[in-house]
Amino acid sequence: MKIIADKNIPFLKGVVEQYGSTEYLEGADFTHQNIKDADALIVRTVARFDEKNLRDTSIKLICSATIGYDHIDTDYCDAHNIEWRNAPGCNSSSVQQYVVSSLIILSMKYNFCLKDMTIGIVGVGNVGRKVAKACHILGMKVLLNDLPRQKVEGDAEFVSLERIKQEADIITFHTPLTMEGEYRTLHLVDERFFASLTKKPFIINSARGGIVKTDAMKTAIAEQKIKGAVIDCWEGEPQIDTEYMDMVDIATPHIAGYSADGKANATRMSLASIADFFNLDKSVISGIEAPQPPQPAIDLNDEVAENRIFSAILRTYNPMEDDAKLRENPASFKRLRNEYPLRREYPAYNIGNATEKEASILNDLGFTLKA
Repeated sequence: MKIIADKNIPFLKGVVEQYGSTEYLEGADFTHQNIKDADALIVRTVARFDEKNLRDTSIKLICSATIGYDHIDTDYCDAHNIEWRNAPGCNSSSVQQYVVSSLIILSMKYNFCLKDMTIGIVGVGNVGRKVAKACHILGMKVLLNDLPRQKVEGDAEFVSLERIKQEADIITFHTPLTMEGEYRTLHLVDERFFASLTKKPFIINSARGGIVKTDAMKTAIAEQKIKGAVIDCWEGEPQIDTEYMDMVDIATPHIAGYSADGKANATRMSLASIADFFNLDKSVISGIEAPQPPQPAIDLNDEVAENRIFSAILRTYNPMEDDAKLRENPASFKRLRNEYPLRREYPAYNIGNATEKEASILNDLGFTLKA
């Protein structure tokens, strides 16, 4: 069997080779000529897979080491007996970590208390559920909007997008990018969206760039229809609108889900899909583990900030470091993604000297507590 994998997917080398002959390519090099004799592909969102590069190939399976799969023409695959798999939920805790840290940064910059804020979460799948849980733990009022789930599960847990636009101080998006149909999310946030806001919320997009219409967002910021924005996903990536970047509070190069934990999860899920499809041994997958962070111990007595919980969270991840790198050189967007450094999620960190109240909150968020 021949497997072709994106060279920037971590934790693959030395493992996937046990399943067959393996070749590694840059995302841009997944051309028809280069992949036509592969049996399986392991890919990221940086390359598009449709008739142009899939026609007349030996490809039987495409595994995307990502939550999303809008870069795969699933209709074409289904019609041509090409199976495809994504990795749902693989980096959901990483995106939660990104959103929580961004909320803390906004609260510090604009001098508000998270407990006084209402957050509207649009899209309540693997990521949205975890963001909602974290916001509840931090004492925020949470409004959930998810039309597909609401249609199946009823109205009890969900509210309309109109209510979120009326009541939310912060609106964060966690939907897939859907180009058409009943649940279309392409340019969900457009001129009409901003015109119908009752409050002036903060907008967070760590889902897909196309959910937010760039020109509409720029106008909304300029006309102060919103208080601010956190943008991790951009239209036109990796070439981004630098004027737009200069207007937002936090700008990062589509790395919200790029924790080492999330990447390891995605790689394990992709390899499990290959093993299931080709009836191979899964035991080799168990050896994939994210490395420990350089400083896994967090002693709260060493934190000088008034809110030691927030300080501990920002010790695990502070988005302003990624923000500074992108602003310094926006043209490095692709490189910053491909060469993203080690970042671990909450369970990799041990908390010491927490009060009973602090320990309860940090434990609920997923931190490890020292005895």
